[in-house]
Amino acid sequence: MRFLRVCAVPVLLALIGFATSVIGSSGVIAASADKGKIAFVQHGCWQCHDFNGQGSIATSNGRVIARTALPPDAFKSFVRTTNGAMPPFRPPVLSDDELDDIYAYLQSLPEPKPVSDIPLLKASRSQ
Repeated sequence: MRFLRVCAVPVLLALIGFATSVIGSSGVIAASADKGKIAFVQHGCWQCHDFNGQGSIATSNGRVIARTALPPDAFKSFVRTTNGAMPPFRPPVLSDDELDDIYAYLQSLPEPKPVSDIPLLKASRSQ
């Protein structure tokens, strides 16, 4: 019995170390922005939200989803239960892991340039 306890403790510590390396500090398995971009394209999200998550007046009422302020759970809930123009994406269509990755992708997108840094827009605002 003593042998079992002596061997079990290092094995348990090794497992905890492995789990800690796989799980981020927030307690959630780290999502991949690269995989999220692939899922974003595969599931057609880009068709309404464009590749950079900036939206379109014609398809998403201009709703910007890049760098969303929604926490991950609220984002998932919205995608799963929306009843507006966007169809809900249930788990058989879009897995939780894919949704985590899409969220990571959207959060990884850079901030857009300010209007003052875009010559065409700057010129139109000064008129």
